[in-house]
Amino acid sequence: MRLLPRSLAGRLLATAAVTILIALALAAAAIGHVLERFVMSGLDDRLDAQIAVVARAVGPDGTLDPAKAIDLPPFDQPGSGWAWEVIGPGATLRSASLNGTNLPLPPTPDDRFGPERREHIPERPHPLEGVDAGGQRIHYRIAHVPTLRGDALVLAAGPRAIVDRPIRAAMVPLLLSVLLLGGFLAVALVVQLRIGLRPLAKLRDRVAEVRTGRVRHITVEEPTELLPLVSELNALIDANETAVARARGHVANLAHGLKTPLATLKLDLAEGDGRLREQVERMERQIRHHLGRARAAEPGAAAARVELTPHLNDLIAAMARIHAYRDITPLVDLAPALEVRCDAQDLDEMLGNLLDNAWRHARNQVRISTRVTDRMVRIDIADDGSGMTPAQIAEITRGHRLDERGEGHGFGLAISRELAELHGGTLELGASADGGLAVVLNLPGAV
Repeated sequence: MRLLPRSLAGRLLATAAVTILIALALAAAAIGHVLERFVMSGLDDRLDAQIAVVARAVGPDGTLDPAKAIDLPPFDQPGSGWAWEVIGPGATLRSASLNGTNLPLPPTPDDRFGPERREHIPERPHPLEGVDAGGQRIHYRIAHVPTLRGDALVLAAGPRAIVDRPIRAAMVPLLLSVLLLGGFLAVALVVQLRIGLRPLAKLRDRVAEVRTGRVRHITVEEPTELLPLVSELNALIDANETAVARARGHVANLAHGLKTPLATLKLDLAEGDGRLREQVERMERQIRHHLGRARAAEPGAAAARVELTPHLNDLIAAMARIHAYRDITPLVDLAPALEVRCDAQDLDEMLGNLLDNAWRHARNQVRISTRVTDRMVRIDIADDGSGMTPAQIAEITRGHRLDERGEGHGFGLAISRELAELHGGTLELGASADGGLAVVLNLPGAV
């Protein structure tokens, strides 16, 4: 099971979202704790004030003076939940709110309120929690006053609801505020990711421009974290260009080195054996093909913008003259103002091979049409000849040439397919509506 998304933006978003949720939960808990301490300190101050007043009723000899035990409001109101009690060595004083009943003492694991254990209770008030007879929570403050007859115990209690109610009331707006803060942080996170990852999209566009031949190097000035990557990419581009140029030079040198001896041999065989002349012409076509491939591999060749319609019209007119004895009718439907990214000589070689095949194998007509599909220029050339079997099409698709074993479509189609792929296009073969061969040449459009 994958915990993190595959994309960088998804990973940053997931980790930041988890971190924000944890931070908001901790912030809500911390704010709630601080709020409780603040409200509780107010309750403790009221109880401590009552303890300070009634502690004056304890005399040094352990006697209790009721006149000095004054009830501060609301300790003077019966049933208010506020009460105090002084437990002396020999007597007890209670607040008017108790109506003569005892203040329920907080539960303890030992009898710490007994006379023999009271010295363990600090003189300064400290808190305790308990429950009254009705099951309501009570908050206590307790202290002891030393006397000659023993320690006197002073307790003051108030309802814990005084603390719980404001805390519950404050938690609703607090949680809403936390949720609003979380929403704002989520929006800020998305905006931050979009802005932060925008240089990666710009870098992708620059790499695409290099790939299509519009520029030679990637130029990015910010952010500084991407500059080392850009330097490495430019170094890789330079290394690839050097390797391609070296390989292209070797191929061109080899082809040019063989071109002159083959031309001489062709002249010598002009009146000789026709089979040898045919083999020499085949070798010459191979050399022209590899020279074309070397030219197509030249950096920047794919960036050339060539208007398609004039080339097609010129080649169609040439095919009509070359194959005039066959009386083939061309049916032409060309979209206007189409441009492709391709070397002009390679375009003529591809279209010339495909049109020549169509004219040689057609019975009566050849259909030629062009249109734009998804930033690619599609060129359809279909004849009404005998066509090709699926096995023959499969062989050419795998790179085999049918005319290595005899006359056929193979050599021109293979050259056209390889040149199309070199320029980022494709060549597809199939059956035409008239039963012949349908060729679809796709080349990158000049957008």
